[in-house]
Amino acid sequence: MTTLQAPPDQPTTTSVVTAARRKSQARTMKLLPWIVTPGLVIVIIGLWQLCVTVFAVNPFVFPPPAAVGEAFVTLLIDPKTWGEAGITITEILVGFVIAVVMGIVVGVVLGKLPWLEVSIRPLIVIAQVAPKVAFVPLFVIWFGFGLTSKIVLAALLAFFPVMLNVLLGVRSVERGQREVMKSLNASRAQTFTQLEMRSLQPYLFAGMEVAIVLATIGAIVGEYLGGSVGLGAMVVRAMNSLDAARTFALILLLSLIGLALYLVVNEAKRFFIPWHESVYGLRESF
Repeated sequence: MTTLQAPPDQPTTTSVVTAARRKSQARTMKLLPWIVTPGLVIVIIGLWQLCVTVFAVNPFVFPPPAAVGEAFVTLLIDPKTWGEAGITITEILVGFVIAVVMGIVVGVVLGKLPWLEVSIRPLIVIAQVAPKVAFVPLFVIWFGFGLTSKIVLAALLAFFPVMLNVLLGVRSVERGQREVMKSLNASRAQTFTQLEMRSLQPYLFAGMEVAIVLATIGAIVGEYLGGSVGLGAMVVRAMNSLDAARTFALILLLSLIGLALYLVVNEAKRFFIPWHESVYGLRESF
């Protein structure tokens, strides 16, 4: 008895259903942030208002959402706010770029020279665990109250995630892949640019996603403890004037700036390494 088989160029019912399911899942993944996140925000605001109303909290201590929203709108329409925000964003981005460049250079060197990495590993650990906030007074003494001290702090905080991930990326290249490059008579420069750099890109972007967050924290903390300009300094002034609503509004603005910068780095990852599982795998994880 002969069995009938579908022609190889004709999709089977299972493959059609699977393709439709994947398309539906991809559409759902794109819509989730626009549904879940606003819903959570509404729930948080509702609980916030409920606590303020039920416990009759003093608005000077914990302002209601409406007061914070009014202060936030006032900040947005004030040109001075955007001037201060520009200073903070400049500090973050300059520190972030410095950290990425130095992190790549140091990570590649330590990854290619294991003996050097082993030799200076204690110094790396000490520098990593040292409280960075304690360096702020020293940075102010060395670099002054201007942008430089905040940029240095932002770069210092953002440097280690990039460096450690790049080092791991260099070490993670498979031996077989290196042997293939040798069999093709590839030079060291060709091996680095065509194999190692491509292999370490996912690690680099993983470090950059953490680094942009830490650079934001570093710049804000620097302004908070030793600055007269920037949004961090505005937070200090709002706290000193006991304006809780304005303080909350500034914190919200800083959080949105940090989120926007993180999303930029995340989109850059999607653009440069769309082939990596961390990008396309999320859509196929269901």
